[in-house]
Amino acid sequence: IVGLSLRSSGKIPMMLPAMFDGMKLAAVATILYIIVRCLNLKSPTAPPEIIYQDTPLSHYLLKSCPMLTKEYIPPLLWGKSGHLQTALYGKMGRVNTPTPCGVRKFLPMQDGATATFDLFEALGDHSAGDDITMVICPGIGNHSEKNYIRTFVDYSQRQGYRCAVLNHLGALPNMELTSPRMFTYGCTWEFAAMVGYVKRAHPQTLLVVVGFSLGGNIVCKFLGENRLNQERVLCCISVCQGYSALRAQETFLQWDQCRRLYNFVLADNMKKIILSHRDSLLGMSSSNISDADLNRLSAATSLMQIDDSIMRKFHGYNSLREYYEKESCVHYIHKVTVPLLLVNSSDDPLVHQSLLAVPRTLAEKMPNVVFALTQHGGHMGFFEGAVLFPQPLTWMDKVIIEYSDAVCHWEKKRLVCQRSSRQHMNSCLQSKRETLSG
Repeated sequence: IVGLSLRSSGKIPMMLPAMFDGMKLAAVATILYIIVRCLNLKSPTAPPEIIYQDTPLSHYLLKSCPMLTKEYIPPLLWGKSGHLQTALYGKMGRVNTPTPCGVRKFLPMQDGATATFDLFEALGDHSAGDDITMVICPGIGNHSEKNYIRTFVDYSQRQGYRCAVLNHLGALPNMELTSPRMFTYGCTWEFAAMVGYVKRAHPQTLLVVVGFSLGGNIVCKFLGENRLNQERVLCCISVCQGYSALRAQETFLQWDQCRRLYNFVLADNMKKIILSHRDSLLGMSSSNISDADLNRLSAATSLMQIDDSIMRKFHGYNSLREYYEKESCVHYIHKVTVPLLLVNSSDDPLVHQSLLAVPRTLAEKMPNVVFALTQHGGHMGFFEGAVLFPQPLTWMDKVIIEYSDAVCHWEKKRLVCQRSSRQHMNSCLQSKRETLSG
Protein backbone atom coordinates (compact mmCIF):
# COMPACT_ATOMS: atom_id res chain seq x y z
CA ILE A 1 0.00 0.00 0.00
CA VAL A 2 2.88 2.36 0.91
CA GLY A 3 4.64 1.52 -2.34
CA LEU A 4 1.51 2.22 -4.33
CA SER A 5 1.00 5.53 -2.56
CA LEU A 6 4.65 6.59 -3.18
CA ARG A 7 4.43 5.58 -6.80
CA SER A 8 1.12 7.35 -7.30
CA SER A 9 2.44 10.50 -5.62
CA GLY A 10 5.56 10.57 -7.86
CA LYS A 11 8.06 10.47 -4.97
CA ILE A 12 10.18 7.56 -6.30
CA PRO A 13 11.19 9.38 -9.54
CA MET A 14 12.06 12.39 -7.43
CA MET A 15 14.20 10.26 -5.04
CA LEU A 16 16.24 8.57 -7.83
CA PRO A 17 18.26 11.66 -8.90
CA ALA A 18 19.00 12.43 -5.27
CA MET A 19 20.17 8.84 -4.75
CA PHE A 20 22.41 9.01 -7.83
CA ASP A 21 23.85 12.33 -6.65
CA GLY A 22 24.66 10.69 -3.32
CA MET A 23 26.42 7.82 -5.10
CA LYS A 24 28.44 10.30 -7.19
CA LEU A 25 29.50 12.19 -4.08
CA ALA A 26 30.49 8.91 -2.41
CA ALA A 27 32.52 7.90 -5.48
CA VAL A 28 34.26 11.31 -5.63
CA ALA A 29 34.96 11.15 -1.88
CA THR A 30 36.41 7.64 -2.28
CA ILE A 31 38.64 8.73 -5.18
CA LEU A 32 39.83 11.79 -3.25
CA TYR A 33 40.56 9.60 -0.22
CA ILE A 34 42.60 7.20 -2.37
CA ILE A 35 44.50 10.12 -3.95
CA VAL A 36 45.26 11.66 -0.56
CA ARG A 37 46.45 8.28 0.75
CA CYS A 38 48.50 7.38 -2.34
CA LEU A 39 50.08 10.81 -2.66
CA ASN A 40 50.61 10.96 1.10
CA LEU A 41 49.29 14.53 1.05
CA LYS A 42 48.61 14.64 4.79
CA SER A 43 52.23 13.83 5.65
CA PRO A 44 53.92 16.91 7.19
CA THR A 45 57.24 18.22 5.94
CA ALA A 46 60.11 18.13 8.40
CA PRO A 47 63.88 18.56 8.64
CA PRO A 48 65.90 15.37 8.17
CA GLU A 49 66.52 13.26 11.24
CA ILE A 50 70.24 13.69 11.96
CA ILE A 51 72.19 11.10 13.95
CA TYR A 52 75.73 12.07 14.92
CA GLN A 53 78.19 12.16 17.80
CA ASP A 54 78.84 15.31 19.78
CA THR A 55 82.18 16.40 18.28
CA PRO A 56 83.61 19.76 17.12
CA LEU A 57 83.55 18.48 13.52
CA SER A 58 79.88 17.47 13.70
CA HIS A 59 78.90 20.83 15.20
CA TYR A 60 80.84 22.68 12.51
CA LEU A 61 79.29 20.60 9.71
CA LEU A 62 75.72 21.05 10.94
CA LYS A 63 76.28 24.78 11.41
CA SER A 64 77.76 25.03 7.91
CA CYS A 65 75.10 22.84 6.27
CA PRO A 66 71.68 24.45 6.77
CA MET A 67 70.19 22.02 4.21
CA LEU A 68 70.64 19.27 6.80
CA THR A 69 68.81 21.12 9.55
CA LYS A 70 65.97 22.92 7.75
CA GLU A 71 62.80 21.42 6.27
CA TYR A 72 63.06 19.49 3.03
CA ILE A 73 59.97 20.59 1.08
CA PRO A 74 59.06 18.38 -1.90
CA PRO A 75 56.56 19.45 -4.61
CA LEU A 76 53.18 19.77 -2.93
CA LEU A 77 50.96 17.62 -5.17
CA TRP A 78 53.17 14.54 -5.65
CA GLY A 79 56.49 15.02 -3.85
CA LYS A 80 55.37 13.29 -0.64
CA SER A 81 54.93 10.01 -2.49
CA GLY A 82 58.10 7.96 -2.44
CA HIS A 83 56.82 5.97 -5.42
CA LEU A 84 56.31 9.05 -7.60
CA GLN A 85 59.68 10.51 -6.58
CA THR A 86 61.32 7.18 -7.47
CA ALA A 87 59.37 6.83 -10.73
CA LEU A 88 60.26 10.36 -11.88
CA TYR A 89 63.93 9.72 -11.10
CA GLY A 90 63.75 6.37 -12.92
CA LYS A 91 62.07 7.70 -16.08
CA MET A 92 63.46 11.24 -16.37
CA GLY A 93 66.38 11.43 -13.97
CA ARG A 94 66.12 15.22 -13.75
CA VAL A 95 64.39 18.12 -15.54
CA ASN A 96 66.11 20.64 -17.83
CA THR A 97 69.24 18.50 -17.84
CA PRO A 98 72.49 20.29 -18.83
CA THR A 99 75.15 18.70 -21.02
CA PRO A 100 78.55 19.08 -19.35
CA CYS A 101 81.57 18.67 -21.59
CA GLY A 102 84.07 16.02 -20.53
CA VAL A 103 86.78 13.69 -21.83
CA ARG A 104 86.39 9.90 -21.80
CA LYS A 105 89.33 7.94 -20.42
CA PHE A 106 90.06 4.25 -21.06
CA LEU A 107 91.99 2.19 -18.52
CA PRO A 108 93.18 -1.37 -19.28
CA MET A 109 92.66 -3.74 -16.34
CA GLN A 110 94.83 -6.74 -15.41
CA ASP A 111 92.16 -9.26 -16.45
CA GLY A 112 91.78 -7.73 -19.92
CA ALA A 113 88.75 -5.59 -19.08
CA THR A 114 88.68 -1.91 -20.08
CA ALA A 115 87.44 0.48 -17.42
CA THR A 116 86.13 3.84 -18.63
CA PHE A 117 85.34 7.09 -16.88
CA ASP A 118 84.55 10.64 -17.94
CA LEU A 119 86.59 13.57 -16.63
CA PHE A 120 85.04 17.04 -16.34
CA GLU A 121 87.20 20.03 -15.42
CA ALA A 122 86.04 22.65 -12.91
CA LEU A 123 84.43 25.77 -14.37
CA GLY A 124 85.90 28.07 -11.71
CA ASP A 125 87.91 28.20 -8.52
CA HIS A 126 86.73 26.39 -5.42
CA SER A 127 85.80 28.63 -2.47
CA ALA A 128 88.51 26.97 -0.35
CA GLY A 129 91.15 27.77 -2.98
CA ASP A 130 92.23 24.13 -3.33
CA ASP A 131 92.29 21.68 -6.24
CA ILE A 132 89.47 19.25 -5.43
CA THR A 133 88.11 16.36 -7.50
CA MET A 134 84.77 14.62 -7.04
CA VAL A 135 85.19 10.91 -7.79
CA ILE A 136 81.66 9.67 -8.49
CA CYS A 137 80.22 6.16 -8.67
CA PRO A 138 76.69 6.00 -10.19
CA GLY A 139 73.83 3.62 -9.41
CA ILE A 140 73.12 0.16 -10.83
CA GLY A 141 73.77 -0.07 -14.56
CA ASN A 142 74.36 3.69 -14.79
CA HIS A 143 77.06 5.88 -16.33
CA SER A 144 78.08 9.49 -16.92
CA GLU A 145 75.40 10.07 -19.55
CA LYS A 146 72.48 9.59 -17.15
CA ASN A 147 70.49 12.76 -16.50
CA TYR A 148 70.91 12.82 -12.71
CA ILE A 149 74.67 12.44 -13.11
CA ARG A 150 74.86 15.19 -15.73
CA THR A 151 72.87 17.56 -13.51
CA PHE A 152 75.07 16.87 -10.48
CA VAL A 153 78.31 17.14 -12.48
CA ASP A 154 77.30 20.47 -14.02
CA TYR A 155 76.43 21.88 -10.58
CA SER A 156 79.69 20.56 -9.07
CA GLN A 157 81.78 22.04 -11.88
CA ARG A 158 80.22 25.46 -11.28
CA GLN A 159 81.15 25.21 -7.59
CA GLY A 160 84.82 24.64 -8.45
CA TYR A 161 85.03 20.84 -8.45
CA ARG A 162 86.69 18.69 -11.08
CA CYS A 163 84.53 15.57 -11.58
CA ALA A 164 85.49 12.02 -12.52
CA VAL A 165 82.50 9.74 -13.18
CA LEU A 166 82.87 5.98 -13.45
CA ASN A 167 81.01 4.23 -16.25
CA HIS A 168 80.03 0.85 -14.85
CA LEU A 169 81.64 -1.97 -16.81
CA GLY A 170 79.17 -3.03 -19.49
CA ALA A 171 76.69 -0.22 -18.81
CA LEU A 172 77.65 2.18 -21.63
CA PRO A 173 75.61 1.61 -24.80
CA ASN A 174 77.68 0.61 -27.86
CA MET A 175 80.76 -0.10 -25.73
CA GLU A 176 81.93 -3.69 -26.16
CA LEU A 177 83.40 -5.71 -23.31
CA THR A 178 87.06 -6.65 -23.70
CA SER A 179 86.87 -9.42 -21.10
CA PRO A 180 84.03 -11.75 -20.02
CA ARG A 181 83.18 -9.65 -16.96
CA MET A 182 80.75 -6.87 -16.06
CA PHE A 183 80.19 -4.61 -13.06
CA THR A 184 78.86 -6.27 -9.92
CA TYR A 185 77.27 -5.15 -6.67
CA GLY A 186 80.54 -4.58 -4.82
CA CYS A 187 83.50 -4.93 -7.18
CA THR A 188 85.78 -1.93 -6.58
CA TRP A 189 88.41 -2.64 -9.26
CA GLU A 190 87.24 -0.09 -11.84
CA PHE A 191 86.58 2.60 -9.23
CA ALA A 192 90.06 2.00 -7.76
CA ALA A 193 91.60 2.32 -11.24
CA MET A 194 89.80 5.64 -11.80
CA VAL A 195 90.88 7.03 -8.41
CA GLY A 196 94.46 5.91 -9.05
CA TYR A 197 94.50 7.67 -12.41
CA VAL A 198 93.14 10.91 -10.92
CA LYS A 199 95.76 10.86 -8.16
CA ARG A 200 98.59 10.32 -10.64
CA ALA A 201 97.35 12.85 -13.19
CA HIS A 202 96.67 15.51 -10.53
CA PRO A 203 99.24 15.07 -7.74
CA GLN A 204 97.98 18.11 -5.81
CA THR A 205 94.29 17.29 -5.91
CA LEU A 206 92.22 16.26 -2.89
CA LEU A 207 89.27 13.91 -3.32
CA VAL A 208 85.60 13.97 -2.40
CA VAL A 209 84.12 10.48 -2.86
CA VAL A 210 80.45 10.26 -3.90
CA GLY A 211 78.32 7.14 -4.42
CA PHE A 212 74.71 6.89 -5.54
CA SER A 213 72.62 3.82 -4.63
CA LEU A 214 74.72 0.76 -5.64
CA GLY A 215 77.60 3.21 -6.11
CA GLY A 216 77.33 4.09 -2.42
CA ASN A 217 78.06 0.47 -1.55
CA ILE A 218 81.07 0.42 -3.88
CA VAL A 219 82.68 3.63 -2.60
CA CYS A 220 82.24 2.75 1.10
CA LYS A 221 83.63 -0.74 0.47
CA PHE A 222 86.55 0.75 -1.50
CA LEU A 223 87.53 3.12 1.33
CA GLY A 224 87.21 0.40 3.98
CA GLU A 225 89.07 -2.31 2.07
CA ASN A 226 92.46 -0.67 2.48
CA ARG A 227 93.55 2.23 4.69
CA LEU A 228 95.71 3.53 1.82
CA ASN A 229 92.55 4.10 -0.24
CA GLN A 230 91.66 6.94 2.13
CA GLU A 231 94.83 8.92 1.42
CA ARG A 232 94.07 12.42 0.06
CA VAL A 233 90.34 11.79 0.60
CA LEU A 234 88.60 14.71 2.30
CA CYS A 235 85.23 13.02 2.81
CA CYS A 236 82.71 10.53 1.43
CA ILE A 237 78.99 10.90 0.72
CA SER A 238 76.72 7.90 0.11
CA VAL A 239 73.11 8.39 -1.05
CA CYS A 240 70.29 5.80 -0.94
CA GLN A 241 72.33 2.63 -0.60
CA GLY A 242 71.11 -0.50 1.22
CA TYR A 243 74.38 -1.42 3.03
CA SER A 244 73.83 -5.22 3.10
CA ALA A 245 72.77 -7.21 0.02
CA LEU A 246 72.26 -10.31 2.16
CA ARG A 247 69.68 -8.56 4.34
CA ALA A 248 68.16 -6.71 1.40
CA GLN A 249 67.46 -9.85 -0.67
CA GLU A 250 64.73 -10.99 1.73
CA THR A 251 62.97 -7.61 1.64
CA PHE A 252 63.13 -7.51 -2.17
CA LEU A 253 60.79 -10.50 -2.36
CA GLN A 254 58.11 -8.77 -0.27
CA TRP A 255 55.12 -6.93 -1.74
CA ASP A 256 55.33 -4.27 0.96
CA GLN A 257 55.81 -0.86 -0.73
CA CYS A 258 55.55 -2.73 -4.09
CA ARG A 259 59.16 -3.84 -3.56
CA ARG A 260 58.60 -7.07 -5.48
CA LEU A 261 57.45 -5.04 -8.48
CA TYR A 262 60.53 -2.78 -8.33
CA ASN A 263 62.64 -5.94 -8.11
CA PHE A 264 61.05 -7.20 -11.34
CA VAL A 265 61.64 -3.88 -13.16
CA LEU A 266 65.29 -3.68 -12.04
CA ALA A 267 65.82 -7.31 -13.03
CA ASP A 268 64.35 -6.66 -16.48
CA ASN A 269 66.77 -3.72 -16.99
CA MET A 270 69.73 -5.83 -15.86
CA LYS A 271 68.74 -8.64 -18.22
CA LYS A 272 68.79 -6.22 -21.15
CA ILE A 273 72.26 -4.94 -20.22
CA ILE A 274 73.69 -8.45 -19.79
CA LEU A 275 72.09 -9.88 -22.93
CA SER A 276 73.45 -6.95 -24.97
CA HIS A 277 76.89 -8.47 -24.25
CA ARG A 278 75.87 -12.06 -24.97
CA ASP A 279 78.47 -12.61 -27.72
CA SER A 280 81.32 -11.22 -25.59
CA LEU A 281 80.36 -13.27 -22.54
CA LEU A 282 80.13 -16.52 -24.52
CA GLY A 283 82.84 -15.90 -27.10
CA MET A 284 85.88 -15.58 -24.81
CA SER A 285 87.73 -18.69 -23.65
CA SER A 286 88.21 -17.41 -20.10
CA SER A 287 84.46 -16.88 -19.56
CA ASN A 288 82.69 -18.48 -16.60
CA ILE A 289 79.31 -17.93 -18.30
CA SER A 290 77.64 -20.65 -20.37
CA ASP A 291 74.63 -20.89 -22.66
CA ALA A 292 72.72 -22.57 -19.84
CA ASP A 293 73.45 -19.60 -17.55
CA LEU A 294 72.08 -17.15 -20.14
CA ASN A 295 69.00 -19.34 -20.63
CA ARG A 296 68.36 -19.19 -16.88
CA LEU A 297 68.90 -15.44 -17.08
CA SER A 298 66.16 -15.12 -19.70
CA ALA A 299 63.67 -16.73 -17.31
CA ALA A 300 64.77 -14.68 -14.27
CA THR A 301 62.21 -12.37 -12.65
CA SER A 302 64.31 -11.04 -9.75
CA LEU A 303 67.75 -9.58 -9.13
CA MET A 304 68.57 -12.53 -6.89
CA GLN A 305 68.03 -15.00 -9.74
CA ILE A 306 70.24 -12.89 -12.02
CA ASP A 307 72.93 -12.61 -9.34
CA ASP A 308 72.86 -16.37 -8.80
CA SER A 309 72.93 -17.37 -12.47
CA ILE A 310 75.34 -14.69 -13.77
CA MET A 311 76.80 -12.00 -11.49
CA ARG A 312 78.41 -14.14 -8.78
CA LYS A 313 80.22 -16.18 -11.44
CA PHE A 314 82.18 -13.18 -12.72
CA HIS A 315 84.32 -13.42 -9.57
CA GLY A 316 84.02 -17.15 -8.90
CA TYR A 317 81.79 -17.07 -5.81
CA ASN A 318 80.47 -20.50 -4.90
CA SER A 319 77.07 -19.34 -3.69
CA LEU A 320 74.75 -16.37 -3.72
CA ARG A 321 75.20 -15.99 0.03
CA GLU A 322 78.99 -15.78 -0.33
CA TYR A 323 78.62 -13.22 -3.14
CA TYR A 324 76.36 -10.98 -1.05
CA GLU A 325 78.51 -11.34 2.07
CA LYS A 326 81.79 -10.49 0.34
CA GLU A 327 80.45 -7.66 -1.86
CA SER A 328 78.51 -5.69 0.80
CA CYS A 329 80.08 -2.62 2.38
CA VAL A 330 78.57 -3.46 5.79
CA HIS A 331 81.73 -5.47 6.54
CA TYR A 332 84.08 -2.60 5.60
CA ILE A 333 82.34 0.68 6.32
CA HIS A 334 83.35 0.77 9.99
CA LYS A 335 86.99 1.07 8.82
CA VAL A 336 86.31 4.39 7.06
CA THR A 337 87.85 7.18 9.14
CA VAL A 338 87.33 10.23 6.89
CA PRO A 339 84.16 12.34 7.40
CA LEU A 340 81.29 10.23 6.10
CA LEU A 341 77.76 11.42 5.28
CA LEU A 342 75.14 8.69 4.80
CA VAL A 343 71.83 9.85 3.28
CA ASN A 344 68.62 7.83 3.07
CA SER A 345 64.91 8.50 2.77
CA SER A 346 62.20 6.98 4.98
CA ASP A 347 59.87 6.51 2.01
CA ASP A 348 62.44 4.86 -0.25
CA PRO A 349 60.50 1.89 -1.71
CA LEU A 350 63.72 0.00 -2.51
CA VAL A 351 65.51 0.27 0.85
CA HIS A 352 63.60 -1.40 3.68
CA GLN A 353 63.54 0.36 7.04
CA SER A 354 65.34 -2.58 8.69
CA LEU A 355 68.44 -1.86 6.56
CA LEU A 356 68.74 1.61 8.06
CA ALA A 357 69.88 0.11 11.37
CA VAL A 358 73.36 -0.08 9.81
CA PRO A 359 73.93 3.69 9.22
CA ARG A 360 72.07 4.57 12.42
CA THR A 361 74.35 2.37 14.54
CA LEU A 362 77.45 3.65 12.74
CA ALA A 363 76.53 7.29 13.38
CA GLU A 364 75.84 6.54 17.04
CA LYS A 365 79.26 4.91 17.52
CA MET A 366 81.66 6.62 15.09
CA PRO A 367 82.64 10.29 15.46
CA ASN A 368 83.27 10.77 11.73
CA VAL A 369 79.80 9.57 10.59
CA VAL A 370 76.64 11.67 10.13
CA PHE A 371 73.43 9.87 9.14
CA ALA A 372 70.70 12.02 7.54
CA LEU A 373 67.25 10.44 7.15
CA THR A 374 64.65 12.47 5.28
CA GLN A 375 60.89 12.01 5.61
CA HIS A 376 60.36 12.15 1.85
CA GLY A 377 62.49 11.77 -1.28
CA GLY A 378 61.93 8.22 -2.49
CA HIS A 379 64.86 6.42 -4.06
CA MET A 380 67.23 9.00 -5.53
CA GLY A 381 64.44 11.53 -6.07
CA PHE A 382 64.68 14.35 -3.51
CA PHE A 383 62.96 16.74 -5.92
CA GLU A 384 62.12 20.22 -4.68
CA GLY A 385 59.43 22.55 -6.00
CA ALA A 386 56.37 24.60 -5.12
CA VAL A 387 53.24 22.75 -6.28
CA LEU A 388 53.63 20.66 -9.43
CA PHE A 389 56.85 21.27 -11.34
CA PRO A 390 60.19 20.23 -9.80
CA GLN A 391 63.30 22.38 -9.86
CA PRO A 392 66.27 21.23 -11.98
CA LEU A 393 68.51 20.91 -8.91
CA THR A 394 67.42 18.52 -6.18
CA TRP A 395 67.86 18.64 -2.41
CA MET A 396 70.37 15.81 -2.81
CA ASP A 397 72.57 17.76 -5.26
CA LYS A 398 72.67 20.78 -2.95
CA VAL A 399 73.36 18.77 0.22
CA ILE A 400 76.32 16.93 -1.30
CA ILE A 401 77.96 20.19 -2.38
CA GLU A 402 77.15 21.97 0.88
CA TYR A 403 78.62 19.14 2.97
CA SER A 404 81.70 18.85 0.72
CA ASP A 405 82.32 22.61 0.90
CA ALA A 406 82.03 22.51 4.70
CA VAL A 407 84.56 19.67 4.99
CA CYS A 408 86.95 21.45 2.59
CA HIS A 409 86.87 24.62 4.70
CA TRP A 410 87.21 22.62 7.96
CA GLU A 411 90.29 20.88 6.60
CA LYS A 412 91.73 24.18 5.37
CA LYS A 413 91.29 25.78 8.80
CA ARG A 414 92.73 22.71 10.53
CA LEU A 415 95.88 22.82 8.40
CA VAL A 416 96.26 26.58 8.97
CA CYS A 417 95.95 26.04 12.75
CA GLN A 418 98.51 23.23 12.62
CA ARG A 419 100.94 25.42 10.69
CA SER A 420 100.39 28.33 13.03
CA SER A 421 100.89 26.07 16.04
CA ARG A 422 104.14 24.68 14.61
CA GLN A 423 105.40 28.17 13.81
CA HIS A 424 104.54 29.33 17.31
CA MET A 425 106.31 26.32 18.82
CA ASN A 426 109.38 26.90 16.65
CA SER A 427 109.38 30.57 17.62
CA CYS A 428 109.23 29.66 21.32
CA LEU A 429 112.06 27.16 20.93
CA GLN A 430 114.15 29.74 19.10
CA SER A 431 113.54 32.32 21.84
CA LYS A 432 114.48 29.77 24.48
CA ARG A 433 117.73 28.91 22.64
CA GLU A 434 118.61 32.61 22.31
CA THR A 435 117.94 33.13 26.03
CA LEU A 436 120.13 30.16 26.98
CA SER A 437 122.93 31.19 24.64
CA GLY A 438 122.74 34.75 25.97
